[in-house]
Amino acid sequence: MDFKSSDTVPGPRAEDHLPHTTQAAVKIVIVGGFGVGKTTMVGSVSEIRPLTTEETMTQAGIGVDDNYGSDTKTATTVAMDFGRISITEQLVLYLFGTPGQERFWFLWNGLFEGALGAVVLLDTRRLEVSFDVIGRLEERGVPFVVAVNSFPDAPRYPTAELRGALDLPEEIPIIECDARRRASSREVLMTLMRFLHSLAVQHVPA
Repeated sequence: MDFKSSDTVPGPRAEDHLPHTTQAAVKIVIVGGFGVGKTTMVGSVSEIRPLTTEETMTQAGIGVDDNYGSDTKTATTVAMDFGRISITEQLVLYLFGTPGQERFWFLWNGLFEGALGAVVLLDTRRLEVSFDVIGRLEERGVPFVVAVNSFPDAPRYPTAELRGALDLPEEIPIIECDARRRASSREVLMTLMRFLHSLAVQHVPA
């Protein structure tokens, strides 16, 4: 998905400074396979100029990186993407986008440290890529929601069918989104926050 066509913030602004009303900051990771739109989502929703670690793709990646559906993609994240969004005047989310190629997945462990929750960004043309991604989150006990990025040529499936294919329990939210659009990406994050709140309420002693 073309990062340049997303609703990005054009440059540094006064709002880049953490609001003085902030009382809590939460770390959220955005994970998924190669080319599913993680950098695009961070860039579209961040209220500050996003930090990216993209490098130009070269011939060396041929046969190593899965670039299915990303024929026009010329750069790829090699470490992480970083952004920030204020959910309320008191609550700020720090967003960390993970690299998609399997050869960089060793970096995920560090990015998962201290994360309250995660967004699994999904491309329905390559559902199999998400199996290992979800498995890693489950192994580490990181709560997550699934966001289906709406690529124009991607097939659409009923939510129940997707849930079955991914072997997800009913309580894990699955939401469609357009990672290029700020409002859509923000709704994904709000869905995650509502899910995390519901989990916290379940564990409050009666």
